[in-house]
Amino acid sequence: MIAYLNGRLAGIYEDNLVVEVGHIGYNVRVPASVTAHLPAIGEEIKIYTYTSVREDAIALYGFLTRDDLEMYRQLITVSGIGPKGGLAVLSVMSADELRMAVVAQDAKAIARAPGVGAKTAQRIILELKDKISLEDTALLRESSAPALSAPGALGQARTEAVEALTALGYAASDALRAVKAVEQEDMDVEALLKAALKKMF
Repeated sequence: MIAYLNGRLAGIYEDNLVVEVGHIGYNVRVPASVTAHLPAIGEEIKIYTYTSVREDAIALYGFLTRDDLEMYRQLITVSGIGPKGGLAVLSVMSADELRMAVVAQDAKAIARAPGVGAKTAQRIILELKDKISLEDTALLRESSAPALSAPGALGQARTEAVEALTALGYAASDALRAVKAVEQEDMDVEALLKAALKKMF
C-alpha cells in the first residue's frame, strides 16, 4: 500500500516514529534497533514501510533499508509470527544476523526476542531455512561484488567455510566476518577455512 515515506522526522518515541510528509504526520512502528541510527528530529528521513490492515486497525511498520523490510516480510510469513512478533525479532537482531541464525539453526539467538520462545524460534528456522541462504547476507553480497564474472565456486567456498565454522561452535556472525576478512585468490574451502580460523584468534 505505502512503499516508503520520505519526509521530516517529527518525533521519536519508545516504539514508533512520526514522519511528516506533506503536512501529515505518519505514525510508524519500528524495531528498537532502528533508534540508534536515526537522524536528529527535524532532519529528512526515508523509511521503507509495511502496511498491516486488520478489521480493527491499520498500522505502518518501518525500516531504514529495503533489505530489512524484505527480511521482515519473510519473517511474518511464519505461522504464529504476526507484525508485532516480526518487529520484536528484528529489534534484537539485524536482518543479516537473523539469516545467519537460520542457516546455523541457532534457535537460542532468535529466542532472545521478547515473546519468542524456543518452539517459535525453531518454527522460524524450519519455515525459513529453504527461503534464505548465506549468500543473501550483506557481508557476502559485498565481498562477492568484485567477482561477479565468476559467481559459482568462490561464493560456494565462502558459504561452506562459514557453515564449517558455525558447525565448530563459532557464532555465525563471527564466522562470516572472519571469512570475509580473508584475502582469497582461488582458495578452496579447506584453505579458506584455515585462513579464517587464524582470523578468529
